[in-house]
Amino acid sequence: MPRAVWLLVIGMAVNVTGNSFLWPLNTIYIHDSLGKSLSVAGIVLMLNSAASVLGNLVGGSLFDRIGGYRSILLGIGIALLALIGLTLWHGWPQYVVFLIIIGFGTGIIFPAMYAMAGSVWEEGGRKAFNAIYVAQNLGVAIGSSLGGIVADYSFQYIFLSNTLLYIVFLLIAVFGYKGMSVQAGKRTASKPAKLSFKNNRNLRALIILSIGYLLCWVAYVQWSTTIAAYTQQINISLTQYSLLWTLNGAFIVLGQPVIQLFIKHFAKTLKIQMMAGIFIFILSFLVASFADAFAGFVAGMVILTIGEMFVWPAVPTVAFDLSPKGREGFYQGIVNSTATGGRMVGPLLGGMLVDLYGMSMLFLVLIGLFILSLFTTVSYDRGLTEGENEA
Repeated sequence: MPRAVWLLVIGMAVNVTGNSFLWPLNTIYIHDSLGKSLSVAGIVLMLNSAASVLGNLVGGSLFDRIGGYRSILLGIGIALLALIGLTLWHGWPQYVVFLIIIGFGTGIIFPAMYAMAGSVWEEGGRKAFNAIYVAQNLGVAIGSSLGGIVADYSFQYIFLSNTLLYIVFLLIAVFGYKGMSVQAGKRTASKPAKLSFKNNRNLRALIILSIGYLLCWVAYVQWSTTIAAYTQQINISLTQYSLLWTLNGAFIVLGQPVIQLFIKHFAKTLKIQMMAGIFIFILSFLVASFADAFAGFVAGMVILTIGEMFVWPAVPTVAFDLSPKGREGFYQGIVNSTATGGRMVGPLLGGMLVDLYGMSMLFLVLIGLFILSLFTTVSYDRGLTEGENEA
């Protein structure tokens, strides 16, 4: 990879490591330390996600207007100021206010990082976005594992650790990203005729694809919400459940050579790659629906991880390919806000389904969502193909 992409990868890993000190422990802190109900904690996290959705859209548009360097610095600055505030004042309701601001600031960063990765290494195609995806998961694995250890001493250290890592991220951005801003939103490579922006065909294609992406995230997030609660009911320990996510992060990092080899020989287009991943998602939830012991959930998680390795890096790659010159950030903002929206809606929908109809109905509905996402993935580029034939 080019040096610029390596700097983006390192920055993303540091960014997500810092975030991952905090987000897995938000509910515990709000409930246990601040004395609020789980319902209140859920509302707070939904507000944080809603702010991230807004930040994604703003960050994508800012990338196109002022470049990636300034957009990323703005997002880091907003998040860092809120983190400093959270370190000093983390009572109620200050915690809620700062958490919402953090969500907005970090939301600005992600689409700008993805758009910049695609802009500085266009010839790399999906490799640039896959590298950013792997960096995210490495950060999740490191941050979430260290966060529990740090929290055992004091939650104060959680806030401080997050703040310090964001200062490191700021330094990486200030000294490493400035030269990249020249290329952001100024792609020189000519785009194929079928990807022209005529009659907004590309934007319609992205919206159709994003609907399926949203549905996939609504289902995926159940592993950290409703399925997590279900594992406790069937006497799977918290330690064993946490091990599932450790396995997820490790498999994503270590399994890259095998996945890339498979994609090279059997999933040569991004559409095939995404469709294969969604089928694997369905298999994962089928396995989980019949699991009644830890081994079954391990199998389900391994299959789930393979599926996400196909789908998650492919969608931002398609968004970049669809984007016209000067709109790369806007398209990445749509994709990132869609994923965040799925993470926001998923826990509420899953909880209501389980409360009203039970786990069996939840799994049926989730598999139905994946089937719908298959249809959107198959059909998202149909208008582009028709436009090409008309030409």
